[in-house]
Amino acid sequence: METRAASAVRITAPVEIGVLIGAFCFTLVYYACLLDELNTKLDALQQILDGVPWFLDGERSVMTAKTLSTSAPDQPLIDREILATKVFTPATPVSESALFAGRMKELRRVIDTINQRGRHAVIFGERGVGKTSLASVIASRLKVPDATVIAPRVNCDSNDTYTSLWKKVFSQIDLLKKTPAVGFQLSIFEETIKAADVIKENAGPDEVRRLLSLLSTTGMLIIIFDEFDRILDDTTRRMMADSIKALSDHDVPVTVVIVGVADTVDELISQHESIERAIIQTKMPPMSIPEVEQIIDNGMVRLQMTIERTAKSEIAMMCQGFPHYAHALGLHATRACLDRSEVNITHADVDTAIKRCLMDVDQTIKSVYDKAVFSPQKDTLHAHVLLACALVRAGEFGYFTASAVREPLSAITAKSYDIPGFSRHLKDFSEESRGRILQKEGVTRKFRFRFRNPLMKPLIIMKGIAEHRLSVDLLKRYQA
Repeated sequence: METRAASAVRITAPVEIGVLIGAFCFTLVYYACLLDELNTKLDALQQILDGVPWFLDGERSVMTAKTLSTSAPDQPLIDREILATKVFTPATPVSESALFAGRMKELRRVIDTINQRGRHAVIFGERGVGKTSLASVIASRLKVPDATVIAPRVNCDSNDTYTSLWKKVFSQIDLLKKTPAVGFQLSIFEETIKAADVIKENAGPDEVRRLLSLLSTTGMLIIIFDEFDRILDDTTRRMMADSIKALSDHDVPVTVVIVGVADTVDELISQHESIERAIIQTKMPPMSIPEVEQIIDNGMVRLQMTIERTAKSEIAMMCQGFPHYAHALGLHATRACLDRSEVNITHADVDTAIKRCLMDVDQTIKSVYDKAVFSPQKDTLHAHVLLACALVRAGEFGYFTASAVREPLSAITAKSYDIPGFSRHLKDFSEESRGRILQKEGVTRKFRFRFRNPLMKPLIIMKGIAEHRLSVDLLKRYQA
């Protein structure tokens, strides 16, 4: 993000013309001599450098020539252990454009929206599918010649009001205030202030529109509201819809991007129908297997490492389309490989990564899983039924029926099951006694289910592999 700002107050005053000209000429001669000397040294240095790869030697703080090699782990060209934590970031969204993987269709749709005046974007989908990462790289993917892209991104929270949201936005944008000095000389004071300082505490959509109209003259302005689903106040949601409508009606060259967890846009924005023509919806589904594999491939290129095809495929299948787990498994598999002083990740490294990922899982999610499958009796079916639910090919909103569970459950247990043999387990999973891990809706004989937290599915699959209830071949069968 690039914003315009002034770092200090500047005052202009009359100065003797002769003094200025003399100082200017002296400076030109001085820098011309320095430039000539520098060019001579650079020419000599280039003759030495041509054809030789050079790297900074941190121990001696000098430039030394080294030979490129990936077969000498004791003298790595890069510190892969540290770099891996920057390449694979399970705890934070991707912010570096070069590491952003997949989502070309969705990214193109959002950029097309930005390039259409009077249009605004809504990015929605399940939790953890990469909505924030997409929003974070929008500005870097825009090609705007001779223009500054100003793209403040703010996180919404449950206490936010309409005014507090816009103050968060404007606090990231600087204004240059010019004030004529008192006296006869033509002097001007310049100082930098935050745009948030000029908006009233009870500002409404019209005041926001006028300020945005002013700011839009300084560059391409894109306002991103992330986690908009956390806004609980209906008035705030309604006023945001009013703002989008006002910006569109007045053709203000500003784009508002709303990002949030939702099945539909109606769940995010009040009075959606009134701004239907002004917004373009972009739904973020879980990533495809090739897109998840691209996350791993990008990391391997940056780390100058490789990964076996079967190992990469296993990671991609276990992730179930959620980039968080791709980053987590990629990071731990990389570390397991480096622990062996190797640079090629194998299936054994992925096995180690699974165990480490399971140890890192959020305690809340882990507790829900343990509550769902716990039983004092041996040979209980709860863990197997839950694993079968995770393998089911669910519909658009993640729902599945009991009949869809029958086939994967039979494959997992190597025993044929009919619906009455596990319907009680499905019912249990939707009740408090089992942590309500599943959401149930419908009527008798027509119930359908889905995971309340979609991020639970990769955890269940990793558990199944780690505890030998699920083979990679069986997992592959249900990912085809």
